[in-house]
Amino acid sequence: MADELVDRIYEAAFVPEKWLALLETLAAGAGSASAGILVFDGERPIGALATDLTRDMFEEFATTDLWRKSERIRHFHANPISGFVHADNYFPQAMQAADVATRRMLSLGVGWQAGTIIPLPTSELVVFTFERYLEDGPHSNETMARWEALRPHLARSGLIAARLRLERAQGTAATLQAMGLPAAVLNHGGRTLAVNSLLEAMPDLFAPLAHGGLALADAAAQPLFADALKLSMTGAPAVMSLPVAASERHPACIVHVLRLRRAALDIFSQAELLITATMPSASTMVPAPQILHGLFDLTPAESRLAAALAAGHSLREAAISHGNQFSTARSQLEAIFRKTGTHKQSQLVALLQSAASLKRDH
Repeated sequence: MADELVDRIYEAAFVPEKWLALLETLAAGAGSASAGILVFDGERPIGALATDLTRDMFEEFATTDLWRKSERIRHFHANPISGFVHADNYFPQAMQAADVATRRMLSLGVGWQAGTIIPLPTSELVVFTFERYLEDGPHSNETMARWEALRPHLARSGLIAARLRLERAQGTAATLQAMGLPAAVLNHGGRTLAVNSLLEAMPDLFAPLAHGGLALADAAAQPLFADALKLSMTGAPAVMSLPVAASERHPACIVHVLRLRRAALDIFSQAELLITATMPSASTMVPAPQILHGLFDLTPAESRLAAALAAGHSLREAAISHGNQFSTARSQLEAIFRKTGTHKQSQLVALLQSAASLKRDH
């Protein structure tokens, strides 16, 4: 069931009408009365989908000025979080009482909202929400943990959905260009079927292989990339987002490997994988923990530690500031090394400081 859900998550990125059935499945498994997805560019919603009970409310929120009356996204920017949370625990009580969407949900007999806000390296936000009837009480810890395990997949799928503005992909060439990111699609054997002009313009990052294969020119990142390709073909867990350090010829970037499944296979002429890269801006700001959480599949604790190290704190200082034992922080650092493909703390910090948010240029 978990593997099927993951496949459906990646399918929905390119076939947005599939989000509704997926959200209904996730909601039913949690005893939720409704579920939805919203995409924001800054504070402005640019797309929204929801199940039957809250569909009209979501559509009105995204297509009228109703969103201007909500303080939720501004609260998130001021108080960023990682992972799934209960709305009543995260948003201030006064904000909840005044929030137009919350009042609208209460009029429908639902509350007990839980969800996650996922900041993307392309500056958009993707929000997933689930609501329960008031008499049913809040979502359980077990439910929140199940959703949390799916969050990295939701983040990668959300990246594509946001770039396509929750619109259906229209064929291989058009979709690769519409994404506005360097991208390629590969078949089951790893042969490149199509690339867009942005990827073609980056020969110092992506290198062709014999028989039409694709590799990363970076020697440190290529083993992780090769493993991700191989494991993605089999459906086994793999590092699906991996860092590539800056070189003299290209900036640092994050390469994402996405499985194409179900209806998405028809759009991409039976390709199996989509490869894309998000490029950092020239800014050297330290990436927020919630960005790291989505980019590298770090746990919330690992994300906080990585952000502290990128901000210039020593491992011991970071451990103390987070109330952890030094041995715990060291174990978390080893896990971060594995997930980011780095081997030294200085190398990790240099990578993280270059992984700032990319602002849309179109």
